[in-house]
Amino acid sequence: MKEFGLQLFSIRDHFTTAEDTRKAFAELGKMGFTLAQTAGVYDYISAEDFAKAAADAGIKICGTHFNWQRICEDVEGTVAYHKALGTTNIGIGGMPEYARGDLASLNAFISKFNEMAGIYSKYGFKLTYHNHSFEFKKLEDGKTIFDHLVAELNPETTSFVLDTYWVQHGGADVRATIELLRGRIDILHIKDMEACVTYKLADGSVLSAPAITEIGAGNINFKDIIPLAEECGVKYFVVEDDRCPGPYGESYIKTAKAADYIKANLLEK
Repeated sequence: MKEFGLQLFSIRDHFTTAEDTRKAFAELGKMGFTLAQTAGVYDYISAEDFAKAAADAGIKICGTHFNWQRICEDVEGTVAYHKALGTTNIGIGGMPEYARGDLASLNAFISKFNEMAGIYSKYGFKLTYHNHSFEFKKLEDGKTIFDHLVAELNPETTSFVLDTYWVQHGGADVRATIELLRGRIDILHIKDMEACVTYKLADGSVLSAPAITEIGAGNINFKDIIPLAEECGVKYFVVEDDRCPGPYGESYIKTAKAADYIKANLLEK
């Protein structure tokens, strides 16, 4: 791995104004990030100014998590927005709720995704799909949602943003999934899992579950995963930390820890 990026959802508390955006990119540049993937639509700043703020800090926008409705209903606007950002990866962060319940709903979503991907491919773009763990549950036909996505999304016009944490959380094997999607992953989300965290729920009961943690603090074997991902054609390696930022600035601390670990352990020497 020669360079790494950040999914900006990780520091979403720092993307509220144009000035904060410039400061946030400057901080990321100092940490060593050279790539960024957006998280939603930043309506408080033009796409051109957003991209310039990133570029001034030495950061390239490698993809987006965009609005599915806008992708479907405003092709020209979506194309213009992504051209201004300088990326050819138009993405969604997950399928809509309505598509997850049964096979018929899933098939309708996949058909629409392929339809829109075909349209955007004529402009030189790919539609990207980011997974969570719900895609690994089985439907009435005995196959998982993920099985259907892999088999039925058009590999010529779509690609995956594969999330290591959510693959493992769904009970699948990260390395095997990367192999399965050889040549179809543009962005790999580097996200670590710690084995078990105990939560006290509102009703007083206690739940123990795996949880997201800083890269290197968990148990996902990135030292083996990264070389395999490169060999399988992954283009961009992007850190993501879904956890709520907490006190203002705490997300910078978590992000800096991830950057330090990557520079010490995962970057080519």
